Amino acid sequence: MTELRQWLRERLAEMCALPVDRIDIDRPFRDHGLSSRQLVALSGRLAQHLGTPLAPAVVFEHPTVRRLADHLTGPAEPTASRPPAAAPLPRRDGAVLAVVGIGCRLPGGITSPAGFWEFLRTGGDAVRQVPEDRWETYRSASPAHATVLDRTMSAGGYLDEIEGFDAEFFGISPAEAAEMDPQQRMFLEVAWESLEHAGIPADSLAGTRTGVFVGASGDDFARHRMDDLPGISGWSLPGSTLSVIAARPSYLLDLRGPSLTVDTACSSSLVALHLAAQSLLSGESDLALVGGVNILLSPGGTVYADQAGASSPSGRCRPFDASADGIVRGEGCVGVVLKRYDDAIRDEDRVLALVRGTATNQDGRSNGMTAPSPAAQESLLLQAYERAGIAPGAVGYVEAHGTGTRLGDPIEAGALGRALGGADRAHGSLLIGSVKSNVGHLEAAAGLAGLVKSVLALHHGQIPPTLHFTRPDPALALADLGLRVVSRLTPWPAEEGERVAGVSSFGIGGTNAHAVLSDPPRPVRT
Repeated sequence: MTELRQWLRERLAEMCALPVDRIDIDRPFRDHGLSSRQLVALSGRLAQHLGTPLAPAVVFEHPTVRRLADHLTGPAEPTASRPPAAAPLPRRDGAVLAVVGIGCRLPGGITSPAGFWEFLRTGGDAVRQVPEDRWETYRSASPAHATVLDRTMSAGGYLDEIEGFDAEFFGISPAEAAEMDPQQRMFLEVAWESLEHAGIPADSLAGTRTGVFVGASGDDFARHRMDDLPGISGWSLPGSTLSVIAARPSYLLDLRGPSLTVDTACSSSLVALHLAAQSLLSGESDLALVGGVNILLSPGGTVYADQAGASSPSGRCRPFDASADGIVRGEGCVGVVLKRYDDAIRDEDRVLALVRGTATNQDGRSNGMTAPSPAAQESLLLQAYERAGIAPGAVGYVEAHGTGTRLGDPIEAGALGRALGGADRAHGSLLIGSVKSNVGHLEAAAGLAGLVKSVLALHHGQIPPTLHFTRPDPALALADLGLRVVSRLTPWPAEEGERVAGVSSFGIGGTNAHAVLSDPPRPVRT
């Protein structure tokens, strides 16, 4: 056994309070009980031992003693062959979709695409303190609950209004409306507004192959409602079930395409977009309503993020910055209307942007269930651009997952640099950013919020600033990776040619998604 392997075994044994002979050099570090913070500490001690700088992400890229030691010193003995990388998805000529409508409810009082663009363009920051009455029932539950809430991070991207709903407009009785998860109510409104923005009369879709694909994972309402046994009514179950979020517009408008709610945690809405794209391209659907929704009714998720060391103590998301210290949770709803591009041209629709390709994959057995896989992220990017038929060097901007965490950002930056940031780039450094700095991490709706930001940026030919970025995190080595964070309103780098953008989203359980966008041919734009 090499000296470095033995050193790593001894440090792991020390940090995990285990005998050295219990450390398996082929088991992921997380399997031995190391937390993310301990892994960062391990990378620091390793850098000191080697006498050379070492990015914390390297421990995640090579998550076992054998793989880490071999990466740093070269393999000392033959190792078991690793499975080959997944083959690129086949390119399909003509597989282009059009974004023809947008709807949204976002922190900062944003209720329209125009309002969202103005907010982004001017560097709006919607993070604030939790509304006073939001956690009141939890605070009054017991002194222990109150004590926990007193130390819980209270900043977030909160909506101004989550209760308002015009039940009569949608033909829903007051009794049923009272039992509906706010996520159901909000998505129903946003789906309708998305169709209005697209110029498609909602009542014209009855009997059509219109699919509804929604990303949602928050069940705060359901857990609270279904625990109130004496209060359960005949409306309680459909009103609190996540699947009904997608079913509401399908039922209301008599739609006959697929209708499903996707839960892959933070990548949910971008995976929903991927499924919608597959449905449109296969002919299963002729129109697709795609959405993402997240409402923070319970403080439980925030308490978890605090305990896991993921929350930002400063209450601000600082993607890729040297002072980045964690996530800020957020809530909201976003919807887009998709068509096949040829159909949009036939129907004389306003085309805001094109979806050129989508891809999704899984981390597999990474360094822990919640730990990202650098190899999977890189593979995802290459698959998405292969499928889109676009050279990776042609992308001008990527709306990154960009959570502002000490480990997630370096891993994502490394994957972006290796896949898209090379020397053969057409327009200099790859520009990157994250809308989470403006509105917080919308979790199940985060991917689609980033996609809509990118659609608006393509449409207007400008990239909005990522907030709170003052000094690059040295551990990311952004310049070496060919990356640059957009910190001020910036003209699109490929103004004279096709504008290409990418959007990434990663789920806490390991499901990843990426979409490739471009602007439509200029004569089509209105």
